[in-house]
Amino acid sequence: MSTDRLIDAILQKKNPTVLGLDPQPSHLPPEFLQEAAEEYGETLEALAIAAVRVNEVLIDALHDIVPAVKLQLACYEQLGPAGMVVFAETAELAKAHGLYVIADGKRGDIGSTSEAYSAAYLGGVQFGDKFLTVYDTDALTVNPYLGSDNLEPFIKDCERHDKMLFVLCKTSNPSSREVQELPAGDRVLYKVIAEQISRAGAKLVGSYGYSAIGIVAGATQPSAMRVLRERHPGLFFLVPGYGAQGGNAEDIAYSFDKYGRGAIVNNSRGITCAWQKSGDPLPDAARRAAIDMRNDLQKHIIMV
Repeated sequence: MSTDRLIDAILQKKNPTVLGLDPQPSHLPPEFLQEAAEEYGETLEALAIAAVRVNEVLIDALHDIVPAVKLQLACYEQLGPAGMVVFAETAELAKAHGLYVIADGKRGDIGSTSEAYSAAYLGGVQFGDKFLTVYDTDALTVNPYLGSDNLEPFIKDCERHDKMLFVLCKTSNPSSREVQELPAGDRVLYKVIAEQISRAGAKLVGSYGYSAIGIVAGATQPSAMRVLRERHPGLFFLVPGYGAQGGNAEDIAYSFDKYGRGAIVNNSRGITCAWQKSGDPLPDAARRAAIDMRNDLQKHIIMV
């Protein structure tokens, strides 16, 4: 089960951190940008080359510390076709280093379009006698707000191909309450979403008791995380918002069960941009930041 593989990787490294590889041009070290510009000029292709080289350095420096990476698709799409080549190469390299790969695209649409999104990231495309995989990531983030027929193709592919979903539930952005806390009968909307997701994933539960259909629950929403964990012990949480967005390890601990399982915490800029604060080379700064985050989480989350 895909969820079990993720939990095994977390327990092996005693670290529930997922490294966000989000190559914004302003976040790339100047020496990488300069080298790529000398080869390809000031082009999208140069930015893509710089991005993939940075990702390679980060994966090489951190694969023994973090169990997973999360690739924000928007950051690759903005670089055009070359950016999506970088996405594919980064995902492949991460998997070759034994890392669990989450595609963060927040996809979701009418059924037939969701089928296409799911085929790209979780399943594949049939061509004659061959079944062709595309990006073959381990998990994908999806948006639930078009209803159950939006989610069904993704859930089916999770079952067929041993993949995982993270469904938006209570996100870390400040204005999330404008929609996610709207009244829905005697509840609020994000709690309704969590209940629906819990039911939808009930048949895809692994040996640790967690479903392959999880949710996104932001680190900046500790009270919501506490309620969601108490009510839905089988939901695995993807937790954004640590560090730069204001989430801290003490609050994040509410996402985990008593064994220190049930969640993985994203950090992007805090690790990949650590060189900007320290002045150290990219791999050294990133490695120190990743170790600091692991140690911070371990103070509040005991994994057994």
